[in-house]
Amino acid sequence: MTKYKFILSGGGTGGHIYPAIAIANELKLQFPDAEFLFVGAKDKMEMQKVPQAGYEIKGLWIAGLQRKLTLQNLMFPLKLASSLLESKRIIKKFKPNVVIGTGGFASGPLLQAAGSTGIPTVVQEQNSYPGITNKLLSKKANSICVAYENLERFFPKEKIVLTGNPVRQDLIDIESKRDEAIAFYDLDPNKKTLLVLGGSLGARRINQLIEKELQNFLSQNVQVIWQCGKLYFEDYKKYNQPNVKVVDFIERMDFVYAASDVIISRAGASSVSELCIVGKPVIFIPSPNVAEDHQTKNAQAIVDAKGAILLKESELDSQFSIVFEALLKDSGKQKQLSDNIEKLAKPRATQDIVAEIVKLIR
Repeated sequence: MTKYKFILSGGGTGGHIYPAIAIANELKLQFPDAEFLFVGAKDKMEMQKVPQAGYEIKGLWIAGLQRKLTLQNLMFPLKLASSLLESKRIIKKFKPNVVIGTGGFASGPLLQAAGSTGIPTVVQEQNSYPGITNKLLSKKANSICVAYENLERFFPKEKIVLTGNPVRQDLIDIESKRDEAIAFYDLDPNKKTLLVLGGSLGARRINQLIEKELQNFLSQNVQVIWQCGKLYFEDYKKYNQPNVKVVDFIERMDFVYAASDVIISRAGASSVSELCIVGKPVIFIPSPNVAEDHQTKNAQAIVDAKGAILLKESELDSQFSIVFEALLKDSGKQKQLSDNIEKLAKPRATQDIVAEIVKLIR
């Protein structure tokens, strides 16, 4: 039996790393003897998260372009050339059957190097609006797995496969974990629970909002799990109390989703895909500081299907408390949002992406 080898690259944020790990785990289930290697950007979070998941990783000297003229931008051509050379060396030594990119700085030079040596490549695009790297890589990629429809204007139509985004398999059945989750966080089972997600690093504007509204939540008999992010934990840990759980990073996402009744979240692609599977009422507050404003576009796709509420950062001061209070009091609206967002879920996304990868090696 052939011993397959796979290289995966995804990094910079959890939204790129966890899909890559989910794909590797599924490939491992199908090919227990396979060898895996991850390639990331030095000094980025993948250098910790990937080994924690049990995989080897090599780092490239690569970073993205800044929006203003900086020394980092002047170094970019040198970093890119160095990363392309290192990617070719890694590929020549490891000899992968397929190279898979889920986004992030390192996936650009790696997939470029693989394509130039004739090794099949798969691009997994999480967003409704692709970044420039994946647009460039799509020209040589063998298959492009996407999570949203109507991406023909960015990618070659014949290569697109609508799969959805890989999500943690432990989110598929969270209702059965509710009692365990409530106990884990020492919550009151008779109170509504608000879950606040700002991403692994945190979202300053969301944190400011929650700080301002905290007494409001408590006066409405709402308890809060507040993931403020690593960058902000020192600032907000003082709000920890019996009805407010302030955390920097969440390891057990299945528990926080199981415990929650209403969710406030950024609209990164992986978060949106997870929230579709979770099927709880969501208020999206997209980050306006991302390329092409893609978080707003991700959230809008759910809102168009009447599956969520969208509030822009600029609307928070005037609209948030009105919108939140109305949602909290309206169980019919909560059910409608839950039912509609759940219809958009693609729980088999990881298996469908792996099926596309397998086509290239058989």
